[in-house]
Amino acid sequence: MAVSLKQLVIYCNTLLTPEKYRDYCPNGLQVEGRGQVRRIVSGVTASQALLDRAVVLGADLILVHHGYFWKGEAEVITGMKKRRLQTLLNHDISLLAYHLPLDGHPQLGNNACLADKLGLQITGGLDPDNPLSIGLTGRLPSPLSVGDFNRQIKQVMGREVLHIEGGPEPIETVGWCTGAAQGYIEKAADLGLDAFISGEISEPTVHSARELGIHYFAAGHHATERYGIQALAEALAQQFDLEHHFVDIDNPV
Repeated sequence: MAVSLKQLVIYCNTLLTPEKYRDYCPNGLQVEGRGQVRRIVSGVTASQALLDRAVVLGADLILVHHGYFWKGEAEVITGMKKRRLQTLLNHDISLLAYHLPLDGHPQLGNNACLADKLGLQITGGLDPDNPLSIGLTGRLPSPLSVGDFNRQIKQVMGREVLHIEGGPEPIETVGWCTGAAQGYIEKAADLGLDAFISGEISEPTVHSARELGIHYFAAGHHATERYGIQALAEALAQQFDLEHHFVDIDNPV
């Protein structure tokens, strides 16, 4: 089966409502390829490694969380950017990217999917008065010791997790925001949560956790954002009877 590129993009934009978000990049169709889509390759970031794998797999469209044309980047098309775009254009492959709209979707989003993976019961947003809150709050079905919760995150993420101890024992209430959201730790602490999870950590995050009295877990930017893009691609595959391949390009960050 196949669907027109136009129809697929309209469906995604209707589903994710990117116009509601103030983002750092264009959301939606970033590079136009062939007009019909039969095979989707999804991945976290539109790196050259993902593009090359998509070519081998015969992709018509690449769907990612981290695409191109970020605010503040050089506007000229040279070097790495030239090679990436040349790969897409030479093989007539479309690039479709959703950043904050994918983080925030209540069913398919990175944060909703991470909650499901970790067994967290969602109770609200880190910005309680914002219906578009990216970060979420929740609770464990039953309290866990700090060590058990750390091991649970590690098992789900498939990687080592950096834990900064600052909160109570055991852990019951949790806030989280995938990717580079370590700055939200203060929001989590203000809400009186026991722990906060994000992808990346910065030097000040260590001191914030200790001084604010909250456990912090850095679980990996790439690792925490693998699930939303798969959920979105699978939803498209089911909706339009398409073939889908998720390609996990290793990234230790």
